[in-house]
Amino acid sequence: MRLRNAMTIDLEDWFQVSNLDEHMPRDQWSGCEFRLWRNTERLLRLLDEADQKATFFVLGWNAEKCPGLIREIAQAGHEIATHGFSHRLIYKMTPEEFREDIRHSIDVIEDASGVKVSGHRAASFSLTEDCLWALEILAAQGITYDSSMFPIRHDRYGVSRHWTEGRDIVTHNGSIKEFPITVWSVMGTNLPFAGGGYFRLLPYRIVKRITRSINLTDKSVVFYFHPWEMDPGIPRLKLGTLKSFRSYFNISANAAKFKKLLNDFDFAPIRDVLRQDDLPIRTLHQGSNQQWALL
Repeated sequence: MRLRNAMTIDLEDWFQVSNLDEHMPRDQWSGCEFRLWRNTERLLRLLDEADQKATFFVLGWNAEKCPGLIREIAQAGHEIATHGFSHRLIYKMTPEEFREDIRHSIDVIEDASGVKVSGHRAASFSLTEDCLWALEILAAQGITYDSSMFPIRHDRYGVSRHWTEGRDIVTHNGSIKEFPITVWSVMGTNLPFAGGGYFRLLPYRIVKRITRSINLTDKSVVFYFHPWEMDPGIPRLKLGTLKSFRSYFNISANAAKFKKLLNDFDFAPIRDVLRQDDLPIRTLHQGSNQQWALL
């Protein structure tokens, strides 16, 4: 069997990304132009034309607003997982707040899709080494894998380099697999390329070359995308130079690059890719200073 990479979609609308938190508070979401349905159906068509399947990390708020869309995704054969309910950063929540947010999201997503939720991705990859306690809570809620860690340096997220490879983590509430976003390790530095603004920034030939080189080592690449990244018509806010670059750069060319990627490589949902990978086992431990670490 050919090695398959993991295709993942974070099911957010244009106004729900963390980059816009200061401009689009959650109490204003209901008044925003809702473009998620049409953009997701465009993605579904591209995936179907390439005969590829993906994991959709669904924001619970969206499942509550448009359950029909979530059913449509599930009925097309894609995996349904949770992206939390309100797109809050984990390290800005208490454990109790996170537990309630994740439980609420699972309930509404399972009601909408009719399938059991087993996977999780944190808002903006915010499961960092400062909040490893979240893995205990996820395992207690029946989540069997997480794909939230991004082993790079970033002002909003990131974990250390030793998270480049996945882990099968043993907690007091059972085991949970961590399947991080793939980076390219060059001269001791982890470089992002496999989704979001990084994919939009890099020429496609570079992404293709990196992906092939990683696959040649018998490792899968975890890609991630958002429906709004395929929509040149999204409303554009005045954000300042850096935030505007992160949010809007090269959106007009992204769908064509995404289509090339689907045609050049084999993809599958995370649940299937995990079956082809053996992950080392580590134990999550809470020390006497209340800090969490892996042993």
